[in-house]
Amino acid sequence: MRSSSSSYAFSCSLKCSFLHILYSSIYNLLLSTATVNGFTVTENGFSQLIELPVPRNGLYSNTSTRWSRTAVLSIDDFGAKGDGFSDDTKSFQDVWKVACSSPSRAKIVIPVDKFYLVRPTDFTGPCRSKVTLSVSGFIVAPRDPEVWDGLNIRKWLYFHQVKHLKIEGGGIIDGMGWEWWSRSCKKNDSNPCTQAPAAVTFHRCKNLKLRNITLFNGQQLHMAFTHCNRVAASHVTVIAPADSPNMDGIHISASTRVELKDIIITTGDDCISVVSNSSRISVKNVVCGPGNGISIGSLGKYNSSASVQDVIVSGAALFDSENGVRIKTWQGGSGFARNITFENIWMRNVSNPIVIDQYYCASPETCGNQTAAVSIDRIYFRNIKGTSATEKAIRFACSDSYPCKRLYLENIQLTTSSGIAAKSFCWKAYGTSTGLVYPPSCILSGEIIIRYRVKSNSTGWRRDDYAVF
Repeated sequence: MRSSSSSYAFSCSLKCSFLHILYSSIYNLLLSTATVNGFTVTENGFSQLIELPVPRNGLYSNTSTRWSRTAVLSIDDFGAKGDGFSDDTKSFQDVWKVACSSPSRAKIVIPVDKFYLVRPTDFTGPCRSKVTLSVSGFIVAPRDPEVWDGLNIRKWLYFHQVKHLKIEGGGIIDGMGWEWWSRSCKKNDSNPCTQAPAAVTFHRCKNLKLRNITLFNGQQLHMAFTHCNRVAASHVTVIAPADSPNMDGIHISASTRVELKDIIITTGDDCISVVSNSSRISVKNVVCGPGNGISIGSLGKYNSSASVQDVIVSGAALFDSENGVRIKTWQGGSGFARNITFENIWMRNVSNPIVIDQYYCASPETCGNQTAAVSIDRIYFRNIKGTSATEKAIRFACSDSYPCKRLYLENIQLTTSSGIAAKSFCWKAYGTSTGLVYPPSCILSGEIIIRYRVKSNSTGWRRDDYAVF
């Protein structure tokens, strides 16, 4: 058994390193292709908005500085074996209790080149001081879903009510999701539709920082932020097969002030999804593909109320994905999605590059028509270029009773991979467009949009904003 575990560790390490190099190479290829195809690339232009970190040691170099008076706690000193076979759950629970109760800052170290098997575990706060989890090795989930019998099936590594937590180190968190996927009803219609764990969940956390971490083959969601405030995640890589079911890369729910930057995601569902009651979300410099693109929603399922506002996605490369940038809402819901910007995005062979769908229905049964809807207002699409795998490059399917309003298209250049003419589809979509827009805009005009520069008091960033009359 131990030799088998060592073989897994070696093969997984090689595989993860290879996949990171592969996706970094694909990113560079996409960017160079974009330049060849005539994209404007200047010192302050489109290419500069998608800059990923340069790999050094491991997946990314560790640039953190040492804190003075920090208690350094190695997981091995708490009895962990790190052989990929022994159950190290208790060691993780024990070291967390010590770190969280420490009167001074504490740093938990997960050493490089070791594999720690961890069962479903809660890491609960609040803590007395700031805690850093430095993951240089592997944290590995149990392969068998039966381990979750009698436990909360939605959790594996669950961080709850922790403030000022930092996770870093260049290591890998492996959800071992294959058996979960094989039991999914999306893989096999004869299987019951059941839930599966999110690999890593942050619930009601505040001032959270993540950097230089890879998530591999989650059970369902890879990483979820729920009811969090002030999150900064950068240099995060998510890797799962294109056919893995319900495998969102990063999922944001009921959270505010979340910043995602320098992210690589390949998965079977949304690369990034932002859902109910989230606001002030910034997504910058993302490579996504394959997957289902970057989504707002779904919102309003089961006639629920949902709100998402003040979201900006700036700088992304998407390839071989089912969708590009998308807003999806169910009929019968209420609430709103408003003040959302998608800008400086390059796509290659994306089946549905730009989508607003107020008739979303991810159900085995037909969804009945309903008059209520989540309203869509002030949505901006700027500087989006590339190729569509289908002829419908732009699709705005809006509600009869709650039409989409104040949509804005600027500098859109989407052609088809096959060479046939790209098309736009609009239903009850109102707004305006400016600059070169191809395929030609079909939104119903009648509004004046003035662009101006604003500076954030909290971040100091300068960006475009819009006044709509």
